Order: sequence, then structure tokens, then C-alpha cells
Amino acid sequence: MSQIQIQIKDDQGVRIISFNRPEKRNAFNLKMYQQLTEYLIQGEHDNAIRAFMLRGEGNCFTSGNDISDFLNSGELNETHPTVQFLHCILEIKKPLIAAVSGAAVGIGTTLLLHCDLVYADNSATFQLPFVNLALVPEAASSLLLPLIVGQQKAAELILLGESFTASTAKELNIINQVVEQSQLDDFVLSQAKKLAAQPPLALQASKQLLRHNQAEVKQQMLKELVLFSERLKSDEAKARFQAFLTK
Repeated sequence: MSQIQIQIKDDQGVRIISFNRPEKRNAFNLKMYQQLTEYLIQGEHDNAIRAFMLRGEGNCFTSGNDISDFLNSGELNETHPTVQFLHCILEIKKPLIAAVSGAAVGIGTTLLLHCDLVYADNSATFQLPFVNLALVPEAASSLLLPLIVGQQKAAELILLGESFTASTAKELNIINQVVEQSQLDDFVLSQAKKLAAQPPLALQASKQLLRHNQAEVKQQMLKELVLFSERLKSDEAKARFQAFLTK
């Protein structure tokens, strides 16, 4: 029996979505992107679900895209599972909350910019290694990150692509709070249940007001995808990916 790579559990109005591919450090493949989108859309249309909680199994949030799978995934158009997932997290009306333990690389960090609340433990590390791989940022992070951390710090995180700790992420307002590792899941679930207990329409309307620049964010996401697709085909990127896969 094959391993279930995306696990869901509904608990008192909270849909808990767990990334469960520990042998690959929870790297996302196309099937995982498809399942994530499906489970989010299902929950969006289920009145019993009031909030979503994202987490990773095995003391790892996600190490980003499965490179081998991603390179053979076809054009990054509107039907591509990764693109559909990006649009989904942008447009989701119900609150998203994340519990980050271990590595949050690439999409593991950029998807957090679309979450409403983010908590991490002391083992968490974050990285935006797009330029390192001869690519450009995605998920509208080139717009959202400067708004959150400032232009100069965003340039440092994106252009150098170095990893940073949970304490740094807290200082930069990328996450809300650093929580003890043994308490992280319980704490984040309790926060998610607080959200689920709020009046749902008021909660969703307030989220919409807080994220009033969604049209601009979507436009930036589309610009990034065009450049990302071009960069994927470049000799520069092919050389970086080959070196990465060989290592």
C-alpha cells in the first residue's frame, strides 16, 4: 500500500493538513500539489470547516519542490498543479495557519506569506534559494516579502538565498511566535480552534480587508511565473539543477 503523502484530519472546525513524505523531507511532487489544492477547495466549500492548519511530519515542514519531478512536469501554465495551488492559497477565504518545524525551503517559506498566522519551533529554518538555482522568486514573494520585512532585507534574503532561523523570522515578522518544539502542534491547533470559533463571515470579511491588495499580488505572481518559466529553460538553471541532483 502506497504512503499517503498528504494527510488530513478535521478537528472541531479545523482541517489539519500534514505533508507526509519524510524520506524526501516532505518535498512537494505534482500529486501532492494536486491533493493540497483539492483538500483546500473541499474545506473552503464545507461549512463545518472554519480554518486550515498546515504542518509537516517528521520534524520537517517541507524542503520545497521535488526537483526531479518538477523538471519533468511540463509548462507552468494555468493547468499546472503548482500554479493551481499558488492560485488556491492566494484566493482561499478561510484562515490559513501554519506550524513550522525543521526546514521550510522555497515554497515552504513563500507559502507562509499567504498564511494568516504562522508559528515555528526552534528547529525551524527558512530559505529562499531561487537565485541559487538560477531561478526567480515565486508565489508573489517578490512583492509580499518587501512589504513584510522591508526592501533591503528582502533583497538580502532573496538575492543571497541563505537560510535563516526561527528567531530571525520572528524579528522580521515572517512568523508570529517561536514555540517550544514539544508544544508546537498543540499550540497551533489551539490557535486554529480559536479562529474556528469566531463568527465565520466576519472572520472571512476581515481577512479580505487585511489582504486588500490581492489583485496586485496575483499580477505579481503571474509576472514571476513568466520569468520563472524562462529561467527554467536557461543553460544557467540546467547547470545548477544538474549540480544539485548530482550532489
